Amino acid sequence: YYQPKIEVKSRKICGAEALLRWNHPQKGRVSPAQFIPLCEEIGLIIPIGEWIIHTVCQQIKRWQDQGFSSLRIAVNLSPLQFRQPDLIKQVGNALDVAEISSNNLEFEITESAAMEDIDKTIATLGVFKNMGFHLSIDDFGTGYSSLSYLKRFPIHTLKIDQSFIRNLNISFEDAAIVKSIITLAHSLKFGVVAEGVETKEQFDYLY
Repeated sequence: YYQPKIEVKSRKICGAEALLRWNHPQKGRVSPAQFIPLCEEIGLIIPIGEWIIHTVCQQIKRWQDQGFSSLRIAVNLSPLQFRQPDLIKQVGNALDVAEISSNNLEFEITESAAMEDIDKTIATLGVFKNMGFHLSIDDFGTGYSSLSYLKRFPIHTLKIDQSFIRNLNISFEDAAIVKSIITLAHSLKFGVVAEGVETKEQFDYLY
């Protein structure tokens, strides 16, 4: 599934995030919170992740052929996938097969995953950035990152976790955290994505 990203000022779709969903024939829609941890535990997340990258690249190509050349699609990289030694080769192959540019693809890693091996994270992100990919830290505010490391990450965007957006208009604490993250991101010349905006009140606050 592709969840649209809306640019606040223009209110136009500027991209999307690719989301993995499972419609079970008997159980109906199964939450990713149930099956993703299991996939990570048994190692299935590696081939699934590779399939997602190839599938998204092919979809980007189809949209480009329909005239939507400026859309950038974000893909989440699991911690296991991010540590794969041949990840960069896999991604390059997917781009070549789909005949698209790296500028059309964005990779997201969670704040917690980014902190597992700082030097490796910085090195891998640096390679991706030099290749032209857009890079984001996902679920920002829920992990244990140090601001001293954040300034070293070669990223473009911070994504505010939806847990802070959900009660944005009724919780002073959540509103203060969101405002602080936005200010921090802009001060570091990062873009900001607010995840899980579902009401006019939430949108108006961010606007």
